[in-house]
Parts: sequence; C-alpha cells; structure tokens
Amino acid sequence: MGRKTSVTIVIPVYNEEIELSERIETLVGYCKTHIDSFDWEIVIADNASTDRTLEIANTLTKKHARVHSLHLDKKGRGRAVKFAWSKSKADLMAYMDVDLSTDLRHFPPLIQSLERGYDIAIGTRNAAGSRVYGRSFLRTITSKGYIALIKLFFWVRFTDAQCGFKAVTKDVVRTIIPHIQDNAWFFDTELLIFAEKSHLRIYEEPVTWVDNPGSTVRVLKTAQGDLEGLKRLFFTRPWKR
Repeated sequence: MGRKTSVTIVIPVYNEEIELSERIETLVGYCKTHIDSFDWEIVIADNASTDRTLEIANTLTKKHARVHSLHLDKKGRGRAVKFAWSKSKADLMAYMDVDLSTDLRHFPPLIQSLERGYDIAIGTRNAAGSRVYGRSFLRTITSKGYIALIKLFFWVRFTDAQCGFKAVTKDVVRTIIPHIQDNAWFFDTELLIFAEKSHLRIYEEPVTWVDNPGSTVRVLKTAQGDLEGLKRLFFTRPWKR
C-alpha cells in the first residue's frame, strides 16, 4: 500500500471560545469517519484572540493527536491561513470557517479534486446545485453584487470568492501564496483572481451552506476592504510581473 496523501485543515479563529470545542469535536469525528484514506491533521490558527480561544485550542491538542494549534499576535483570517499553510508539509492544504456553515459532506470531493489535477478547490454558494439557508437579504445582495463586480472588472469564471471552504496544493502555497498581500477577508478573492489569471485550474463544489447568526463578520466593513483590494489588483495587475 502506498503512502496516503496528506492534508492539513486550517481553522482560523478569533475569539471563538463559545463554539470552538464543539466544532472541532464535530470536525475530528467527521474526518475519522469520512477522510481516513488521507493522512489528515487539523490546525487551529488563533489570530490574536483576547478570550479563552487559545487555551481551549491547546486543550484540544492534548486530547486529539491529530489536532494542533498555533498563535499569531496580529489579527486577520488571511494572515492566519497563509501562516499555517506555509508551515505545513502536507501535500494538500485546506481551510474552513470554524462555524462549519458549509456542510462537511462536501469536503471529500473538494480535496479529491486536487488529486485529479486541479490546483485550487472552492466551495460555491452560487452555482447550480448549491443550497443556501438563513442568509440575510443584505448579505445575499452584497455577495451577489460582489461576484458580479469581480467578473465585470477581471473577466474570471469562478462563482464564489468568499465562501470559507477552500483547498489548495502545496505547489500553490509555494508559488502563489507569497504574492498574496491581503491579510484579512480579501485574501480569498486575491488568491482566486491571481490563480485564475495565472492559468491555474480551479474546481468548484456546489455546497449546502447554512448562515451562522452568531458570525463575527461585519458586512459593511468587510465590503469596504474588498473594494479597496479590488482597486489595488485592478491597477497593479500583480500576476503580470
């Protein structure tokens, strides 16, 4: 029997003391049952939490051999994901939001697509077959308008930039991630635009997604950062350098 393909699953967290333990237990149980054909590990990437998040993460690492944690002194989902991916020696790297809004049954096809030759795999809430529940009207309009804006200015084909459910190969981490400047929520969009403009293959998995009403995402503040990021990419065109 050959070596199993290894995968690192990063969970970026900021002040998630309420949900962290329950969600990690759910994820560990799922991985043991459904992706044990992979050599998997879970990395909790705490970015500057001020509550008990890091303490809980460290407790989970003592309980589960395949769960690890790391801490960054500065905030930023993008910063946490980039740092954790850069430290991993796995063949494949993924990340998902700690609230597990995306149904975990979509995770096996996500990482299996990378074994078939895709470079990046993303969950999409905007493709045929996707199911979205509980998202507010404001978030729906913002999300639809945002992807329309990306397509208008960059002529890309991917259908969802912001779903927190993605996986990449180690080659992407080595060659593309060092060029991604954003350390916050625009990280996902910058990665996908850069990747598609660099002619990488992107797999899209239509997902079932349930909104988490307790999410700490601030829609208007995030939208402002996204627009600033799009402006930067439009004028700098970093993939052409």
